[in-house]
Amino acid sequence: MKATLDGAEVLILGGTGSLGRRLLHRILADEVGRPASVTVVSRDEAKQHAMRLELMHQATATDDVIYNESAKRARFAIGDVRSFADMRRYAERADVIFHAAALKQVPTCEYHGAAAVDTNVIGAINLARAVFESRAGGKHVVGISTDKACKPVNMMGMTKAIQERILVQANLDTPGCRFVNVRYGNVMASRGSVIPFFIDLVRRGRPLPITDRRMTRFLMTLDASVDLIFRALRLANAGETYVPLLASARITDIALAVAEAETYPMTDTGIRPGEKVEEILVSEEEVAHTVFRGDDLVILPILPELRVAEAGARELPFAGEYTSGAAPLPLAEVRALLRRHRLTCRTAPEAGEIHR
Repeated sequence: MKATLDGAEVLILGGTGSLGRRLLHRILADEVGRPASVTVVSRDEAKQHAMRLELMHQATATDDVIYNESAKRARFAIGDVRSFADMRRYAERADVIFHAAALKQVPTCEYHGAAAVDTNVIGAINLARAVFESRAGGKHVVGISTDKACKPVNMMGMTKAIQERILVQANLDTPGCRFVNVRYGNVMASRGSVIPFFIDLVRRGRPLPITDRRMTRFLMTLDASVDLIFRALRLANAGETYVPLLASARITDIALAVAEAETYPMTDTGIRPGEKVEEILVSEEEVAHTVFRGDDLVILPILPELRVAEAGARELPFAGEYTSGAAPLPLAEVRALLRRHRLTCRTAPEAGEIHR
């Protein structure tokens, strides 16, 4: 049961974040079909208002008739994944749901564990129950997860791991619908990510705080994350988790690449609560039921009832777990990558615009 967005009522939960904004714009460009409407649901009325004004400005500034008509299909609604009533109201009339709502800052989740559970776990339960109780078949749900959900050591990762499993299991409760996940690493220009933070500090001549010089991270652009979401929508079977092959880098090389320097002052601050030295996208336990599909890794459902046989599977490009520390890029390649995406102190737009 694969899907495009042709004629669909689309729902983006948590749609006012960096990912939600990019996802909305690319959906309105009709990249995977022409939806009837796209509704952005979040708790942040200020960001919704800013997005609405941005769409109005772009529709006015462009002569592209298709974009003008597409922008009219965007809708905004105040809602909270922690509220079952909200999820019931919005899921009932949706055909495709992108679940991007999350509490995702690692230290915040460590200090506010109950809030992380409410958003990341209860939110997923509310969504799955709302789809079940809508009694309407043919719905497609794509859950947005994170590398921190793999072998989690922090509250954020633990709650996102449970979210993944809830959405997988929802396929058994609602067999006429399809729930899938995507899991990927750090989005380089998203709000709260380290690269925009480093850019701001370098421009102000401040040293860069490094939690641990051994640290490595996967690197991904916003557009690449949306590409993965669209592939999962089109190609994933029920209960599968799509994982991209990503470049990774040492945090010290990211710092030097951002600074556009061979050396730059750094201060050692120590690992933050719940932080990992290396990130993992596929664990040793998951490798046994992971296959290659196209250019993506696909983790087959842990529930055998949901697994679809994969003919002609290719050998995985790694042995054991898939970790950011296995083959980080050399500094020159990290620098070239960040320059290409305008993510250095010399090439990036002003603060507040980087994530767009």
